Amino acid sequence: MYNGIMNVYKEAGYTSHDVVARLRGICKMKKIGHTGTLDPEAVGVLPVCLGSGTKLCDMLTDWDKEYVAVLYLGVVTDTQDMTGQVVKKCAPGLTASLTEENVRTAIMEFLGEYDQIPPMYSALKVGGKKLYELARAGKEVERKPRRVQIKEIEIRKMELPKVTMRVVCSKGTYIRTLCHDIGERLGCGAAMESLVRSRVGIFGIEDALTLAQIERLRDQDKISDVIIKPDAVFEKEQAVIVSAYGRRLAENGNALRRECLLGQVCYADKEKIRVYDEEGRFYGIYRYHKEADVIKPVRIFFQKDGK
Repeated sequence: MYNGIMNVYKEAGYTSHDVVARLRGICKMKKIGHTGTLDPEAVGVLPVCLGSGTKLCDMLTDWDKEYVAVLYLGVVTDTQDMTGQVVKKCAPGLTASLTEENVRTAIMEFLGEYDQIPPMYSALKVGGKKLYELARAGKEVERKPRRVQIKEIEIRKMELPKVTMRVVCSKGTYIRTLCHDIGERLGCGAAMESLVRSRVGIFGIEDALTLAQIERLRDQDKISDVIIKPDAVFEKEQAVIVSAYGRRLAENGNALRRECLLGQVCYADKEKIRVYDEEGRFYGIYRYHKEADVIKPVRIFFQKDGK
């Protein structure tokens, strides 16, 4: 059984659930989960958690993500990308009148926070039903806007009516919807032509592995070589070693007082801390509580079998 995270390159035509299903077969284990869906035609980074690493799934969804998208001006579709049905086309004269300066200005106006209305073709649930299921049934329901943050936008190429841009954004941001909203701002409509997710937190596309590559590693008995241990996700947090006295407490997920820890420890209130034993085994992420002068577990990864 593997424990940790694998940086998978999701190819076009696969859903995120398809990737998980294939990996369960490749790795011969059921406890596998992904950290955020990618549309079937989108490609790129999909961190997948295995074994005890599945405890990270909800934590990794909070990470910033980076995308490279192609925006297509002058058309509106029901899915907000070019896989959907065209519902509106802009008059040719309007798109022809767009200047690079106008388009650049409109795009850059989305830097920062804004309220984004999720698309109907999404996995969000309203009244217990996924929005895309309602959309396929020809129903449209009201969606509440969600506050998202566009942290960076870099225009890499502009050959109107197409614009290639790199976007760094907060969790919950739909790049399809960003493209749609840019089109609305310009008055000509827009849809997303293609999407590559190039980064999720510390995981970059340059290190992502296709399912075929992972299968070859399995055949060579080398899958463990590409599994990233859970503690690597928290490398920016301080680390502390639990004493022999406190080890049993740590093994059972209890809070640890200062006398349970080795060395000088000085933490800010609510600070997160990595906890290890003297053999270098990772126990989990704790948080310091100044008033009680203890560290309490946030997420435990230790397994008593030592794996």
